[in-house]
Amino acid sequence: MKKFNFRKVLDGLTASSPGGSSSSSGSGGGSGAGGGSAHPGGTAGAAGTPREEVQETLTSEYFQICKTVRHGFPYLPTALAFDPVQKILAIGTRTGAIRILGRPGVDCYCQHESGAAVLQLQFLINEGALVSASADDALHLWNLRQKRPAILHSLKFNRERITYCHLPFQSKWLYVGTERGNTHIVNIESFILSGYVIMWNKAIELSTKTHPGPVVHLSDSPRDEGKLLIGYENGTIVFWDLRSKRADLRAYYDEAIHSVAWHHEGKQFMCSHSDGSLTLWNLKSPNRPFQTTIPHGKIQRDGKKTESCKPILKVEYKTCKNSEPFVIFSGGLSYDKACRRPSLTIMHGKAITVLEMDHPIVDFLTLCETPYPNEFQEPYAVVVLLEKDLIVVDLTQSNFPIFENPYPIDIHESPVTCTEYFADCPPDLIPVLYSVGAKHKKQGYSNKEWPISGGAWNLGAQTYPEIIITGHADGSVKFWDASAITLQMLYKLKTSKVFEKQKPGEGKATAEIVEEDPFAVQMMHWCPESRIFCVAGVSAYVIVYRFSKHEVNTEIASLEVRLQYEVEDIITPEPEIIPPFPDASSQLPSLKSLSGSTNTVACEGTMKDSIPCLSVKTRPVRMPPGYQADLVIQLVWVDGEPPQQITSLAVNSAYGLVAFGNCNGLAVVDFMQKTVLLSMGTLDLYGSSDPYQRQPRSPRKSKQFAADNFCMRGLSNFYPDLTKRIRTSYQIKGSRKLSLPTDLKTDLDHVNGHCTSPTSQSCSSGKRLSSADVSKANRRGPGRPPFRKAQSAACMEISLPVTTEENRENSFSRSRSSSVSSIDRDSKEAITALYFMESFARKNDSAVSPCLWVGTGLGMVLILSLNLPASDDLRQSEPVMVSPSGTVLTLKGAVLTFACLDCMGTLTHPPYEVWRDPHSADDGEKTRKRKLVMHSPSSSQDMGDHQFAVICSEKQAKVFSLPSQTCLYVHNITETSFLLRADVVTLCNSVCLACFCANGHIMTLSLPSLRPLLDMNYLPVTDMRIARTFCFSNEGQALYLSSPTEIQRLTYSQEMCDNLQDMLGDLFTPVETPEAQNRGFLKGLFGGSGQAFDREELFGEATAGKASRSLAQHIPGSGGIEGVRGAAGGVIGDLTRARIALDERGQKLGELDEKTASMMASAEAFSKHAHEVMLKYKDKKWYQF
Repeated sequence: MKKFNFRKVLDGLTASSPGGSSSSSGSGGGSGAGGGSAHPGGTAGAAGTPREEVQETLTSEYFQICKTVRHGFPYLPTALAFDPVQKILAIGTRTGAIRILGRPGVDCYCQHESGAAVLQLQFLINEGALVSASADDALHLWNLRQKRPAILHSLKFNRERITYCHLPFQSKWLYVGTERGNTHIVNIESFILSGYVIMWNKAIELSTKTHPGPVVHLSDSPRDEGKLLIGYENGTIVFWDLRSKRADLRAYYDEAIHSVAWHHEGKQFMCSHSDGSLTLWNLKSPNRPFQTTIPHGKIQRDGKKTESCKPILKVEYKTCKNSEPFVIFSGGLSYDKACRRPSLTIMHGKAITVLEMDHPIVDFLTLCETPYPNEFQEPYAVVVLLEKDLIVVDLTQSNFPIFENPYPIDIHESPVTCTEYFADCPPDLIPVLYSVGAKHKKQGYSNKEWPISGGAWNLGAQTYPEIIITGHADGSVKFWDASAITLQMLYKLKTSKVFEKQKPGEGKATAEIVEEDPFAVQMMHWCPESRIFCVAGVSAYVIVYRFSKHEVNTEIASLEVRLQYEVEDIITPEPEIIPPFPDASSQLPSLKSLSGSTNTVACEGTMKDSIPCLSVKTRPVRMPPGYQADLVIQLVWVDGEPPQQITSLAVNSAYGLVAFGNCNGLAVVDFMQKTVLLSMGTLDLYGSSDPYQRQPRSPRKSKQFAADNFCMRGLSNFYPDLTKRIRTSYQIKGSRKLSLPTDLKTDLDHVNGHCTSPTSQSCSSGKRLSSADVSKANRRGPGRPPFRKAQSAACMEISLPVTTEENRENSFSRSRSSSVSSIDRDSKEAITALYFMESFARKNDSAVSPCLWVGTGLGMVLILSLNLPASDDLRQSEPVMVSPSGTVLTLKGAVLTFACLDCMGTLTHPPYEVWRDPHSADDGEKTRKRKLVMHSPSSSQDMGDHQFAVICSEKQAKVFSLPSQTCLYVHNITETSFLLRADVVTLCNSVCLACFCANGHIMTLSLPSLRPLLDMNYLPVTDMRIARTFCFSNEGQALYLSSPTEIQRLTYSQEMCDNLQDMLGDLFTPVETPEAQNRGFLKGLFGGSGQAFDREELFGEATAGKASRSLAQHIPGSGGIEGVRGAAGGVIGDLTRARIALDERGQKLGELDEKTASMMASAEAFSKHAHEVMLKYKDKKWYQF
């Protein structure tokens, strides 16, 4: 039976009336709106549209949102802990997060619900559990025997503040010191307070007249577990006998104590103090320390007293069997060296080594061979937690080298300004990028294995290659291997190397428009197949990079582009009709757009013109293998106005073209011939197809406006309060010089506390400025124009002139639709989206041809035709023609993204050139023809007689049929908010539109019918950073910067959520606890307490009684439930819980069995020795002994 094509019938019809405003169409009986441009708000479609031809396979069952993994350095760290048997490390933060790290791939993130800062962490060594103490005076027990740790118990103190915790090795009783100076004891198994309390007044008795201050240290004696050393802040030390409930000794020092460390024999301990001193105490003579040193203090001239230094915040005292002990401490430097960096000091014998750090030290831990405190410690490494880094020092080598860190904790080396995510990219890219990146590796690391090697990790089921690219404020770009939920840096590109270095103080004399970080990466475009990489920088430039495996020494080609509206001459205006400044009310195209404060340099008597912001190197430059700059394109100053920042970027390797736009217009450059093909203002692109009536403007009245009108730029959208922010109806006072702090926190809207988009303002909400406001604005004078904050698709900030009544007289009306703002503005219409595609440019086209789709901030879509030379031989010599096609489509809100589907609903990829090395030594490769792939290999058949164009703006999505340009489907995504990011992605061999909204919702829509498949309120956008870095990728992957130092990855795929447990690493692996060393007969007899210490008998309820109920409240956790989340329902859940309980019971029985066998072997050995002794002395007389 011959198939009847409804598409052709519909293409011959014209719309009789616009459709309704429902979400999607296709159920009605009549024909839809024929031209999307005529009825932007309408919905079109009919029964029998290509919905019958395109079989959509995706349903809502395919979608589910969950976080997968967090990469990077824990933001604002506060605490550190290490399990010496499991070899895993835990880091607590000020935001209540805990990161647990093991071998590469084992990286777990968990969060306290309260968000209170983590004060201290303590592992239950080799038990698969962790205790955290938080700033809200709560203790939490975390179960680490599951892939996603969860809290088993919590204990909230009501009347006392927790200051210090200590858990002895292989003990179930946790000592908790408080601000009042009391010490409480908690049973770890039940998380209930013991009735045994060491009150501060009983501990110090009448020895001091004042309160000793908070407890700053607790530890049991290595020699006798029944003795507890308590350190108080004011310098008091109490050695408490837990059995007799009294102090064995008390010691005093007139400087505050910061930390205490034992010698392993338990006869001496060392204290660090606030005057930079270390005191060594002997238990036999506690009246005064037998040794006092100020390691970094200078002896005064009189030779008597050493000068005091900065406090030593922590000291560790570790012994070695075959060498001198290690004394390691942080702080303690001399006060006279104010510029000295934070340092860690290692004292080994007479040698003192000072390791200077780049950031303040938060905490450090010495890693030792044994978990037993009463054995030679044999330290082999020091883990140092800094405010913005984690380093591990090798103690086994005399020069103390650091280990090479395998974790991706240097994401924030320079603040991240933009991100891109490529899932399922060509598999050869990762090894190629790694091979060029490996050549830049630093030398001088320790040759030992990374010591934090615990946990287990496997690849899991999903093994497709994934690459994340991060752009940074210093102009660097990092490529990361993100396959199988890990992250490893492959390659780093420094884009600033193409420019001359600015000498100090030179910025004022040049045309720089950004005072700080002029090389910040603003947006990136990467074609993985052709390996063409394009970067747009904050100083209004674009760099095109090609990939080569060969080093080359060559000059960098550069072009300068004038992209500005030709306004009337300010001095002698001509009475001619001039197009007005376009509107940038919807200025923000995507997450990548940056803007901030300008440094407009207008020297007295001179006007900057045709000057780029930066200087490209003119001499030949050595370019190592990897990405090599092919062309630098810079926008230049025009008539004293700085170039506007780039708001959209696209590159196509098959066409050899790069296109970029800003709030002034569009530029298209041929990077093969190194020529500018098009440089045109946005309004000129419309030609005769402009749907709006343009009113002539009076040149006389636009003088002030032209002088005052320029967009601000910089990096201020990352950081708060860096520009004058004036919304249409609000004014915020105060401004600050542009600077670049590393803290990227910025609220989206300081005025009303929620995200707003100018394109979402209704007519009634647009408030005109009063005459008083106008006079205030004019009072600033011509050199200091007023600015208005305009936020849109990417929620970025672009400052524009406040519309005054005078200017409004000259403006043309640009009402996009009844539901969008109809406020008259002197409008700059930004180019917000660009897309190269083989498409139908006009209604009567019979075949696809190269096109450039252009989207603007006012929701207008233009198609430009590209006329390329017919043969590849002529491509280098014949010019490429770019011409407007006359096609104009419209949507509500700034256009964010384009995509193209073939007639079967399959995503059609833009054409690309297969990569070849531009500097290959093989001459044959240089001369061979370019190999072009013109459309997606997934659809080998002919593209058919029509295609679907998918266009998404910050308000709605539309699907057009081409070449008829009929709007088939429209979905109004949001009325009250606006989209920050939209991407057309592939999932399960199908395609969908993924959207992230400023109100925190993540949505997916089917294609081409735009049926809602997922809508979940996932993440309220509380920070500009999230808005700037959120991006979707194929196979249900997405990411954003959750803090200035961390990347959070998530999935919106049900399949990946189901498989996540298999992909995550195991934190706990069964490891046998090492046996304690045999202490020997005499040492056991004389070296310690004669009787075994039974904590259960002493602290249990039977002896100690119950603690006061009002003191602390026990809160059961949800730890067990989290572990069986995959089988949470009904019988399966019960069975899983039972299986886990059986596993744990079996494990405990196995341990018991091993211990029993060990005891039996020991008993047999003892019996054998006793029998030998008896035989030896059997026949001897008493006097013969």
